[in-house]
Amino acid sequence: MYRILLAIIFSIICLPRITTAAETIAPVDEHLAKRLEWFRDQKFGLFMHWGAYSQLGCIESWPLVFADKKWSNPSINTFEEMLEFRKKYWAQNKTFNPTSFEPKEWAKVAKRAGMKYVMFTTKHHDGFSMFDTKQTDYRVTAPDCPYSKSAHPDIAAEVFAAFRAEGFGIGAYFSKSDWHHPSYWDPERPAKDRNPNYDTAKEPERWAKFVSFVHGQIEELMTNYGKIDILWLDGGQVRPPKQDVQMDRLAEMARRHQPDLIIVDRTARTKHENYRTPEQQVPKEPLSYTWETCMTMGDQWSFKPDDKYKSTRQLIHLLVDIVAKGGNFLLNIGPQPDGKLPAVAVQRLEEIGNWMAINAEAIHGTRTIAPYKEGRIAFTSRGNTVYAIYLPEEDKETLPEELTIPGPQPVAGSEIHLLGIAEPLKWHPGPQGTTVSIPSGVSAKPPCKHAFVFKIKQTTPASGS
Repeated sequence: MYRILLAIIFSIICLPRITTAAETIAPVDEHLAKRLEWFRDQKFGLFMHWGAYSQLGCIESWPLVFADKKWSNPSINTFEEMLEFRKKYWAQNKTFNPTSFEPKEWAKVAKRAGMKYVMFTTKHHDGFSMFDTKQTDYRVTAPDCPYSKSAHPDIAAEVFAAFRAEGFGIGAYFSKSDWHHPSYWDPERPAKDRNPNYDTAKEPERWAKFVSFVHGQIEELMTNYGKIDILWLDGGQVRPPKQDVQMDRLAEMARRHQPDLIIVDRTARTKHENYRTPEQQVPKEPLSYTWETCMTMGDQWSFKPDDKYKSTRQLIHLLVDIVAKGGNFLLNIGPQPDGKLPAVAVQRLEEIGNWMAINAEAIHGTRTIAPYKEGRIAFTSRGNTVYAIYLPEEDKETLPEELTIPGPQPVAGSEIHLLGIAEPLKWHPGPQGTTVSIPSGVSAKPPCKHAFVFKIKQTTPASGS
């Protein structure tokens, strides 16, 4: 009876955690709930901030904002200097010519790294469109941009097609704010912060032109670029009452063209923020709603020469920590001005791919299970299988010959495997958890680096035993 009771308890604990509609950040219908479950299965995605600004090696867009110059553009002292900088910045479209742009190579290296979806910046706050919009001439396909003379100048279309061919989910990042548009920043008036430089309530016609522009660009993205899985809207200050872009109408239009669309009206805290996006941080505890951490591989979102990249070990540990808490990891890389991914970033993705080749089953399609993370061991689950992921200290690349795994103990007869090793490991229960014995040869030369996954698969005891 004791063994049967343990089996029942273990089975209950191992069931994947189901998030109900009441726990989500806004009520969702059945179809959207299924789409969010699809999103939760992906776990690992590639984010790319890329545009004409990459030629400057500066932070994307933010150096244009005088109010934010202390952290984004500290060399600027006066507003007159800012105006000169803006001329230089906004002229980068006339020299942008990424002749080494090969999105199929991007997609291949991302796929091998275990990434499942891509988020591409179709337009950042500076207004330069990386797609063939008809709403503005400030775009990559305009005649004054050198890359418009290439065989395939619509960069967003090429990115989406290349990643879709590799089976990726497709995400379109789009900034609701647009500092280049005359109905957001009126060029006849000083624009000193990130908001419109006029009172939108007193000039509703000017604001209506901007709303029409936003809807027009998004409709282009929703109709001309194949299946889009996620519309990731940035610029959280663009929300009612002063910056109302009529999100209800926009969302209805977008889903009329893309019925499976997930919308992320990020930081707006509206019903259209289908999931949340902690930026450059990992929550301390699991969250009750759908979420992803978006984080840079280097120090900044866009390309920066001599950027400092996180180590492969650090990136794998981040991925494990995020997934164990129920989130997705959207990892950002800023492509170079010539269109190549930085060599260091490619190396990191290849090394993550080596780890994922052995351990991906502990990441993709999993769900949370208590105790989530305890000490140096994180947990994920899939049905009756629990994955205990051991995260060794910085200077440790081997395994101990015995390791105690806390949390629920498997029933007698269950098998525990170290992923990458065919033979099951010996184990026994104890007061602190399950102690696993690791053969000395495996301990000294484990099957991978940086993190080690123990697969605990429950076996059902014979009836009456």
